[in-house]
Amino acid sequence: MELSNSSLPDVRETVATPSYDRSAVTAGIIHFGVGGFHRAHQAMYLDRLMNQGKALDWGICGMGVMPSDTRMRDALKASDGLYTLVVKNPDGSRDVRIIGSIIDYVFAPDDPQAAVERLADPAIRIVSLTVTEGGYNVHPVTGEFDLANPQVQADLANPERPQTTFGLVCAGLKLRRERGIAPFTVMSCDNIQGNGEVAERMFTAFATAMDPELGAWLEANVPFPNSMVDRITPVTTDADRADVTTEYGIDDAWPVVSEDFVQWVLEDKFAAGRPAFEEAGVQLVDDVVPYELMKLRLLNASHQGLCYFGYLAGYRAVHDVVRNPLFAEFLLRYMDQEATPTLSPLPGVDLQAYKRKLIERFSNEYVADTVARLCAESSDRIPKWLMPVVRENLAAGRPVELSAAIVASWARYAEGVDESGEPIAVVDRLAEQLTAVAQRNREDLDAFIANRELFGDVVDDERFRSAYRDTLASLHSKGAIATLEKLVGTPRHSA
Repeated sequence: MELSNSSLPDVRETVATPSYDRSAVTAGIIHFGVGGFHRAHQAMYLDRLMNQGKALDWGICGMGVMPSDTRMRDALKASDGLYTLVVKNPDGSRDVRIIGSIIDYVFAPDDPQAAVERLADPAIRIVSLTVTEGGYNVHPVTGEFDLANPQVQADLANPERPQTTFGLVCAGLKLRRERGIAPFTVMSCDNIQGNGEVAERMFTAFATAMDPELGAWLEANVPFPNSMVDRITPVTTDADRADVTTEYGIDDAWPVVSEDFVQWVLEDKFAAGRPAFEEAGVQLVDDVVPYELMKLRLLNASHQGLCYFGYLAGYRAVHDVVRNPLFAEFLLRYMDQEATPTLSPLPGVDLQAYKRKLIERFSNEYVADTVARLCAESSDRIPKWLMPVVRENLAAGRPVELSAAIVASWARYAEGVDESGEPIAVVDRLAEQLTAVAQRNREDLDAFIANRELFGDVVDDERFRSAYRDTLASLHSKGAIATLEKLVGTPRHSA
C-alpha cells in the first residue's frame, strides 16, 4: 500500500494511524529542517496531542531552503505528509504508527515571495528549527554571526528574494510588522546548548544588518525559547524502508526509526500562544539550563567515557561496549560520583532512573551507533561536556579520578594507533595538531593536557595531573580493559 490519506483505512489494519480528521488540521507552525529527528520528536509530540483531539490548529508546514530538501518535499508530497515512525525498543520489540501532524511543505526556492507570505500568515504563530549547529552561521573564531557568508550577503543585497533561513524568517517578520500582525515565536529544537539564545543572537544580527529598526523590533518582540531535546534517530536506510514494506505492507519513501526514549524540556516563553505541549509529555519550565547540564554531563560526557576506552579495546559498536559490565560500571560511577554532584536540582526528573536509562539506551543494539562517531570532534566535545565537571569538582575538593581517566583515554586514542597496532583515523578539526602532541605521550605524560586552550589550567593541579598520568601510563602498559579493572574493580552493575 502506498502511504496516503486514501490508504489510511487499509493501513489502520496493520499499524496505528491518526485518529483525528486530518482535513480539519490547519497550519500553526512552520518548521525549517524537516528530517528524521524533527519527525521523531516535535512532529510526534504534536501528533500525540492531535490524537487527543487537541491542537488541530497547530499543524506543521515544512519549509525547505537547501537543494537537498527537494527529496523531503517529494517524499511528503507523495504521502500527503504522512510517514511511518518505527520505535525500536531495547528488547527487540517495535512500536509502529503513522504520524499525521505535517500537513504541508513549501520549498522556498521555488517561489521565495510565496514562502515569505506564508510566514506572514497570521495563523502561523511558531517558526521552529532543526537546522543543525552549522545552520546558525556562527563564525568559528569570533562566535558572532558571520556577515561575510556569501549567502547572507546575497540575502542582504536582495531581500525580496531570500535564500537563507535568516532571510526568509526576517522577511516574514518584517511583513508582519508592516501589516500590524503579531510576531511569531522562533523555537529552536536543535541539539545545542542555549539553542534559543544562540538563535536570538544570530537572527537579531541578521535583522539588524538588514534594517536596524527591524532588528530593534525583533529584539523587543520576538521570543526565542530555549529547549533541551533528546532522542536517538539514526539515518533511515534502504533496509529500514524494505522492513516497513515487508513487515507492515506499507510503501513509505521515507520512514523514520528511533529509540524508545524521548525527552523535550522547553522554556515556556511564547508570543502568540502554543500547543498544550505539557499534555503530550513535554516538560515546560522557566529555566532549561539545569536540564541541559544534566544531558551534557551525564549523556554526552558518558559517550566520551565509553568511546575511547571502547575503541582501544577493539569495540566498534556502542551497544557492544556498554554490554560489557566493566564499562557499564565505569560509566555509572562517573555519573554518580563526579557528574551528579555538579548538577542543580531537577524538578520532575528521577535522576537515578535517568542514569540507568542511559545505560539501557547505550546498550540498544536495534538503534545502531558506532564508537567511531562518538570519538569524532573530541576537541569540540570534551571541553564543553567534561571539563566543566572537572573544574567544579576540583574547586569543591571532590573526586576527579574518573574524569581524568576519560581525558587520558582520549590522549591515548589521539596517538592514532589502537592496541592491536592498527591505525586510527582521528576525525577532528585539530586532528593533525592533536596527533602530533599525543605521539609524545610516552616521553612526556603531561604533553596532551598542557594545551590550555582545551584544558585550561588542570595541568597545574596535582590531583588531576596525578590521576591523568596514572591512567595514561596504565593504558600504555596494560591496555584499556586492565586499566578499567584497576579503576573500578569488580562491576556491581550489568547492562
